Amino acid sequence: MTHSEDTFVQEFKRFSPSMPFRVVSEFEPSGDQPTAIAQLSEGIERGDPAQVLLGVTGSGKTFTMAKVVEAVQKPTLVLTHNKTLVAQLYGEFRQFFPENAVEYFVSYYDYYQPEAYLPTTNTYIEKDLSINDEIEKLRLRTTSSLMSGRRDVLVVASVSCIYGMGNPADYTDKVIRLSRGETLTQERLMNKLVDIMYSRALHELTRGTFRIRGEVMDVFPAYTDYAYRIGWDGLRIVSFHQLDPVSGRNGEPLDHLALFPASNYVTSRHELSDILLEIQQDMVGQVEHFKQEGKMEEARRIEDRVTFDVEMIRELGYCSGIENYSRYMDRRNPGQRPFCLLDYFPSDFLLLVDESHQTLPQVRAMYGGDRSRKLNLVEYGFRLPAALDNRPLTFGEFENIIPQVIYLSATPGDFELQQSQGIIVEQLVRPTGLLDPPIEIRPVANQVDDLMEEIQKTRSQGNRVLVTTLTKRMAEELAKYLTRAGVLCTYLHSGVETLERVEILRDLRLGQIEVLIGVNLLREGLDLPEVTLVAIMDADKEGFLRNYKSLTQTAGRAARHEKGRVIFYADRLTGSMDATIKECNRRREKQMTYNAEHGIIPRSIRKSLEEIMHQSALLDIRQAEARPAIYRDELGISHAADGFVQPILREPEILGRPQMEAPPASSPPTEFHKSIVLSKQNLRDLRKQMNQAAKDMDFLLAAKLRDQIKEIENSTNIKSPKT
Repeated sequence: MTHSEDTFVQEFKRFSPSMPFRVVSEFEPSGDQPTAIAQLSEGIERGDPAQVLLGVTGSGKTFTMAKVVEAVQKPTLVLTHNKTLVAQLYGEFRQFFPENAVEYFVSYYDYYQPEAYLPTTNTYIEKDLSINDEIEKLRLRTTSSLMSGRRDVLVVASVSCIYGMGNPADYTDKVIRLSRGETLTQERLMNKLVDIMYSRALHELTRGTFRIRGEVMDVFPAYTDYAYRIGWDGLRIVSFHQLDPVSGRNGEPLDHLALFPASNYVTSRHELSDILLEIQQDMVGQVEHFKQEGKMEEARRIEDRVTFDVEMIRELGYCSGIENYSRYMDRRNPGQRPFCLLDYFPSDFLLLVDESHQTLPQVRAMYGGDRSRKLNLVEYGFRLPAALDNRPLTFGEFENIIPQVIYLSATPGDFELQQSQGIIVEQLVRPTGLLDPPIEIRPVANQVDDLMEEIQKTRSQGNRVLVTTLTKRMAEELAKYLTRAGVLCTYLHSGVETLERVEILRDLRLGQIEVLIGVNLLREGLDLPEVTLVAIMDADKEGFLRNYKSLTQTAGRAARHEKGRVIFYADRLTGSMDATIKECNRRREKQMTYNAEHGIIPRSIRKSLEEIMHQSALLDIRQAEARPAIYRDELGISHAADGFVQPILREPEILGRPQMEAPPASSPPTEFHKSIVLSKQNLRDLRKQMNQAAKDMDFLLAAKLRDQIKEIENSTNIKSPKT
């Protein structure tokens, strides 16, 4: 079976009948895991509303959670705070549950500039965005799995899952269910497909489209990588087949077929007239309100905006900013909370909040930030008051939806401890016997030179290094400095796009990157057993990025290797540093005692190339177009066979800061590996510069940068992420 055929078959199994959750793993629970699994499972069966798992890095929290899910057999939502960690957890749970529906749900924007109005400068900022089609497909696949009736669904999601979505009742009502032998005309099915946001394709079949050729209709769902072929005999449906849209191969014949909407926002056409009438009535009321207050400009503004939007919706079925009318589309009352992903789950689902000390504050902050921005839009006549009801959940609403929850963290917050009534399940002993890493404090003076020496020692042993800085600019400058010194190095921060973050982490594990520099994304949960050194720059700068929780979580990245160690570059011992070191020593003592009692020798987990690729399985959803040939080197690592050229570099000016001078390179990497890293990093930089030049209306510079990007892409077969 070819890779394409294997993917085709596996994707179809995703919508097969429900199966029990079953963990597939060569490992058995060990260390603290058996006790944790038993206690958490018993708590869920007892009906405990909240529990806390205090698990150190590398103790196998994900495996523990998988075994708990297997024990309780509940649909599960795994919630975490950043997309990088979501992607890693998605890959891990897919490995543990290959026979079940494991789904991925994050914001589908590669770039998003929300609509806003700044009254102090009278500046209106129009909404600007770029949607990632592959992530949109995964979101639709998530809702399709949840509404298919399966119980064995596990969704790994970011905090975006608390944002407003379409009414799940409407979504369910719009599912088209067909049976072989059913009497249904092609025209009737075509109208039904258009009603659930599919469009007709004349030539190429793409996701969310259908194509008619004689008595055959091909339908490509928006949420899968395969299509369906439907055959008629007059007015009667006589056949259903799976269809591989790439090879055109027909799969096994089917007796039944369910087609889910191509969007999470679906509204019946016959209800649209009433909805538009309600919008216009509210517009008239708001216009009168502004006129009574003497705000004539605001009255004219809201009347023009809503009139235009209503005409667009009437003619096309949508308008720019249609989400601001979601309350009308969902037929909700003013102030009523929006529907969200949590409403698509059965009422008895289980919530796992990973890295809860970070995730819960994010959930709590979403509503306030969204509302403060929209209040200005409503007050100054850019939006109707109904726009305030297109929002994320408040924290209270979020709590009310959750039936049972387990909070996971190495540093749980006060809220989690209070919710669980102070009862926590500890998982401090690692199955591998690994200890928490020792922490060393070194002076800030000459910290970069000292770091360079430590990097050379670490890379000579074939291991990796993580470095955390205080700002994105510092991370980028340090990455350039180390690259010029001959180190395979790049940065990872919030400016790097979703799927590219996963690719960077994969490259680090494969050895194509030796040093990874970050700000706040290298803290929680990342499974990087190849890392033996974590260096924290300016560790004594007390604050959000250098408090006890941040330092403890960052230091934990070195706990997955027996040679793991941490360096704090600091000139003084802060309270956060002292607390981190004491807690680390406490855990080390317990771990060493356990190892001595059970005769365990600490050992690192060595993961194969196949396991690394599986763990970053999210990358496999991308199209395989323009991929170069693959060969394996003597280490068994896959590489692109095409040659690479040195990219065209255009270093941005660093205002007010002197450029670092690169030291002479020692033990330089191969030009092949070096060019890979440089190409990827500089494609990101060039595309950012091109977009900025276009915004500044410097189109000549933007065109030159565009040509440089194309030249690198054509020479290296590496595609830069689109924004």
